[in-house]
Amino acid sequence: MSLHHAHRNVAARWRARSAGLAAAALCTVLVGTVPAVSDTLKPEKDELKFGFIKLTDMAPLAVAKELGYFEEEGLFVTLEAQANWKVLLDRVITGELDGAHMLAGQPLAATIGFGTKAHIITPFSMDLNGNGITVSNEVWELMKPSLEKNAEGKPKHPISAKALVPVINKFKAEGKPFKMGMVFPVSTHNYELRYWLAAGGINPGFYSPTDVTGTVQAQALLSVTPPPQMPATLEAGTINGYCVGEPWNQAAVFKGIGVPVITDYEIWKNNPEKVFGITAEFAEKYPNTTLALTKALIRAAIWLDENNNANRGKAVEMLSKSEYVGADKAVIANSMTGTFEYEKGDKRDVPDFNVFFRHFATYPYYSDAVWYLTQMRRWGQIAEPKDDAWFAETAKSVYRPDVYLKAAKMLVDEGKAKKEDFPWDTDGYRAPTPGSDIIDGIPFDGKAPNAYIDSLPIGLKGKQKVDGATVVGG
Repeated sequence: MSLHHAHRNVAARWRARSAGLAAAALCTVLVGTVPAVSDTLKPEKDELKFGFIKLTDMAPLAVAKELGYFEEEGLFVTLEAQANWKVLLDRVITGELDGAHMLAGQPLAATIGFGTKAHIITPFSMDLNGNGITVSNEVWELMKPSLEKNAEGKPKHPISAKALVPVINKFKAEGKPFKMGMVFPVSTHNYELRYWLAAGGINPGFYSPTDVTGTVQAQALLSVTPPPQMPATLEAGTINGYCVGEPWNQAAVFKGIGVPVITDYEIWKNNPEKVFGITAEFAEKYPNTTLALTKALIRAAIWLDENNNANRGKAVEMLSKSEYVGADKAVIANSMTGTFEYEKGDKRDVPDFNVFFRHFATYPYYSDAVWYLTQMRRWGQIAEPKDDAWFAETAKSVYRPDVYLKAAKMLVDEGKAKKEDFPWDTDGYRAPTPGSDIIDGIPFDGKAPNAYIDSLPIGLKGKQKVDGATVVGG
């Protein structure tokens, strides 16, 4: 029997069981009990395939599957690991995947036509934080003389990229390029790595319509490496450092091949990370299915953070399975359980390293989308200047808090979530992030994107463009 037919047979058996449950529910109704909303929300498409990359922050998908939340919402879901972010996006666009764990920049970039053009939306933000920047042992030793020490004699955090300047200068004097890996051109990792470098006075390079490598005027050359391959690529000496999500920073520590120097929590406290992406066409064609999958993911996120992360140990067990992340439990637990190890033996408490529900993590804020768009403009991926209204309109065409809140209300009505855990009255924008929460001390206000872009010392501003190897305009 083919895998497809096996899935359909399982789905048929599941539907038969569901029909029995529905009949039982009807009998219950006749004696006066009101059915749960999930009994009346009938998904238009109930057999779904979702894609993901082998990273810790795919956890809401694994939890929703393993704990039966998808099934309880009327969905028969298959989860499938993808080779890289490009393949994942392409398969969502073609319909081979119904949705996927995505880089937050992917739906935005696709919608504005940077790379593959397609209208992708997100009704659910998957997490906050979760990334780190790791350098090779050689680079770490060269950075050490520039680092401040704390009372225990350990490096003082956060570590500024200024400590990398002498290293880059040394490489240049020896005629060697300084190379760092990130996971995709529109990934948070690319923007966080660029942000950290620029905050330390290092230009990570510009993109242009004729040069999509992002290395115009670069002092550090950034290139794409798929997340699970990061440690091996570092060990081989192909790159000198990288920015990636877990567990691939902690894997470098366990292997003894590199040292994580900073987490994204230290670059921008409680920054948005992944999203769940579907095509706009899917959401329009299957509105009930979209609500059902959003409900299941919200429930999974609640479970991951409830009772001060009490379920994280169980989550680590799930994620260590080969069909999900497939990394050693100890490596995954190093960050998932509220700690982070920098240099070997230097393990520190970072309770919010992985956040899945606290701080309204799952709400798709317009201001989060605007930040990604400002970074695309800053580094030339958006080649032409845009007014503030364009940033707002683009954010609203991709991020869908209306769908999210409708799903949340259903969960509250069903007694599966607490009313106070959702931002019902927000206008879709977070309060401005103070400079004290960002490594360069520059505040971010999602309602004033151009003023924010202009306040950043390194990067395109105003009407500037990249022409060949130079920045032109004012």
